[in-house]
Amino acid sequence: MNDQPLSPTPRHVVILCHPEQESFNASVAHAYSAEVRQHGHEVIVRDLYAMGFHPVLKSPERPGPDFTQFRDVEDELAILSATDVFVLVYPLWFGTPPAMMKGYIERVLGSGVLPRDVHDRSAKGVLAGKRMLSFTSSGLKDIWLDEQGQLQSLITCFDHYLQHAFAMGPSQHHHYGSIASGMEPRWVAQHLEDVRVHARALVSDLDAERAAGIAMAT
Repeated sequence: MNDQPLSPTPRHVVILCHPEQESFNASVAHAYSAEVRQHGHEVIVRDLYAMGFHPVLKSPERPGPDFTQFRDVEDELAILSATDVFVLVYPLWFGTPPAMMKGYIERVLGSGVLPRDVHDRSAKGVLAGKRMLSFTSSGLKDIWLDEQGQLQSLITCFDHYLQHAFAMGPSQHHHYGSIASGMEPRWVAQHLEDVRVHARALVSDLDAERAAGIAMAT
């Protein structure tokens, strides 16, 4: 359970990582955002490609005596500091998140973090106690990915690693396979409705937590 102070209006920050503005991933980000806004929550979408985010970590950004935090990283951390839900939307490319997404994690979440901080789970940054939600896609079938152990490996090595390293709250991961150009509109619509269902469930959980917190304070 999140024991961090909640903002007056719950905030969801959606990190979208796909080079195409009309991609399935972009549709997922838009569907999620529209649904939570409809329920009175705030949403900020950070479209990494549209922003021209620089994913390459520079030497001065490495932790140490000469550590430097660049302005773009400061801006992202300021946005994340007031969020209640950290949402990642990205495709799987060769079994892993795109380099742009990995660079965001390294430069922003990992800013100034030492290996021993991760080991000791003491890297309690701006997302400590916050929820993480991931929506991923692949052009391959889920059954094949499961046979390779790919999805579970991703969840273990990426989601759970981030959750534990940065002291986040509960995490969820929802994956959509067989996503390809020309796929039937009914499947796209079905997947996007699934996204809305997950968004509504999370909104309900957050609202219940807030109501309980207000009741305890009065």
